[in-house]
Amino acid sequence: MKIMVTGGAGFIGGNFIRLVLDRHPGYSIINFDKLTYAGNLESLKDIEPNPDYGFLPGDICDPERVAEAMSQGVDAVVHFAAESHVDRSIVDAQAFVRTNVLGTQTLLDAARRYKVKRFMHVSTDEVYGSLGASGYFTEETPLAPNSPYAASKAGSDLLVRSYFHTHHLPGIITRCSNNYGPYQFPEKLIPLLITNAKENRPLPVYGDGMNVRDWIHVLDHCAAIDVLLHRGREGAVYNIGGRCEKPNLEIVRLILQFMGKPETLITFVQDRPGHDRRYAIDCSLIEKELGWSNSIPFEAGLQQTVDWYLTNQDWTAKVKSGDYLNYYRKMYEEREQTLNRL
Repeated sequence: MKIMVTGGAGFIGGNFIRLVLDRHPGYSIINFDKLTYAGNLESLKDIEPNPDYGFLPGDICDPERVAEAMSQGVDAVVHFAAESHVDRSIVDAQAFVRTNVLGTQTLLDAARRYKVKRFMHVSTDEVYGSLGASGYFTEETPLAPNSPYAASKAGSDLLVRSYFHTHHLPGIITRCSNNYGPYQFPEKLIPLLITNAKENRPLPVYGDGMNVRDWIHVLDHCAAIDVLLHRGREGAVYNIGGRCEKPNLEIVRLILQFMGKPETLITFVQDRPGHDRRYAIDCSLIEKELGWSNSIPFEAGLQQTVDWYLTNQDWTAKVKSGDYLNYYRKMYEEREQTLNRL
């Protein structure tokens, strides 16, 4: 199988590429990524020599570049590429609408044209809005996004749904809870907390710290996508969750405990606008239908994540300084090098 992975230089996409190359010898990957601030090919540097892997720089909103990638005989598209940081969407939503909505539409049109056999659209539980103290998001929960980011993802979900029903495009939508693990950009909660604690800097906590999220290790998420890529039902939506609800403040305290740092580093800051109070995923559909389940307990996975960031401080330092962009930007000038060998 030849797979086009959009956003493969990002956190979840990069981990997915590693998983596929490890699990499926003989599969080939085209990593299609614009290399925005969150795209970091340093995370995949060790697999660059793999003859089954190639990087193609490109914008998912550019029909010509997308067509160039899909015309190489792509069997499946796994679509991770997205603007995903809620705080940034509150400041300026334009990039989110462009990338998440227009970019997805561009990919769908190309997938139709080149008769792609599977289109995996990776979305988020944030499209469902906010839960009260009880209940869970199911695949039937109405969409009620509360941030510009979530609204843009809901829009892209609906486009995928419409292309399945109108054009019979073989799409599947996945909606996952909060991911954590190695190679996550340090603006996100867990790596931000780890890197700040390492430097004895304040750990910012929104509001009262009691906003609840369901957490899943990125490798469990990627394993679920792999299962759905091969055996999921066309046109279906699948929730992917960790069955692990935690208030943000508990996450902060666990990280401080693992690192031997004092709780005096916790700094409560003004809550962000429209901050959803609770997310919780019911993932029984994928569990019952396909036999997938989580394999990494949260506290063990969090300890492993803390250890990874402490062991890979050079990676974090390059991200924070911006040095990770300097070398890889030149790949825009070498557009043909990897497609020629795939």
